[in-house]
Amino acid sequence: MGPSASDVLWEVATKEDSSGRFLLLRYRKNVYLFVYYLIQFCGHSWIFTNMTVRFFSFGKDSMIDTFYAIGLVMRICQSISLLELLHIYVGIESNHLFPRFLQLTERIIILFVVITSQEEIQEKYVVCVLFIFWNLLDMVRYTHSMLAVIGTSYAVLTWLSQTLWMPIYPLCVLAEEFLESLREYSMCVVPLQNETFAIYQSLPYFESFGTYSAKLPFDLTIYFPYVLKLYLMMLFIGMYFTYSHLYSERRDVLRIFSTKKKKM
Repeated sequence: MGPSASDVLWEVATKEDSSGRFLLLRYRKNVYLFVYYLIQFCGHSWIFTNMTVRFFSFGKDSMIDTFYAIGLVMRICQSISLLELLHIYVGIESNHLFPRFLQLTERIIILFVVITSQEEIQEKYVVCVLFIFWNLLDMVRYTHSMLAVIGTSYAVLTWLSQTLWMPIYPLCVLAEEFLESLREYSMCVVPLQNETFAIYQSLPYFESFGTYSAKLPFDLTIYFPYVLKLYLMMLFIGMYFTYSHLYSERRDVLRIFSTKKKKM
């Protein structure tokens, strides 16, 4: 005996209800991601516009107090970006967790540990250069992601989002490691007269002021400059891993985009 009409209607209604819930969840997810990308785009656009206007208004002098002018907004944007790890973990964003974790960790350490904690570092030109690189990448990335959520794509923007990082990301790593030449500082033992690593350049300040260093029981001491030196070596390894991942992702995305364009 076959199913009754009521059973068929119940099965159809159940499928429609499940389909409706799925569409509702997908709609809410897209709305959330669109708002998130929009907030990040607005924040980074404001930073980039502010830096550009200040540079044309005050010239090189504006680069010295870049951190004081836009440092708060930059810290807010980078702090919010940690949500992307949660997005990937719960499946809201389709991306690889570990490469994104490396990129965010790199920025958080440089911004909050190296720059924010040392006022002497905040006045360096490299802080302005580094912020420009970060914001260029993020403005393009968040614009592309925001439009992708609503099903809109442009060939130029897709290519730019998958290509701009190739010259800028290595420059970001170099900017994180390079600073302008330092003269002799009070409380610093060795004068630095050539370009040196940014993190390495910050070591005299951490050594002099003892920032983040701590003594533990049993005559153990956490000497933070040693931690920075270890991170300095790991930074290049992380850059190679991230660069390889981004290059593979670029190849796949551009191939899929090219295939879709041909079908259209």
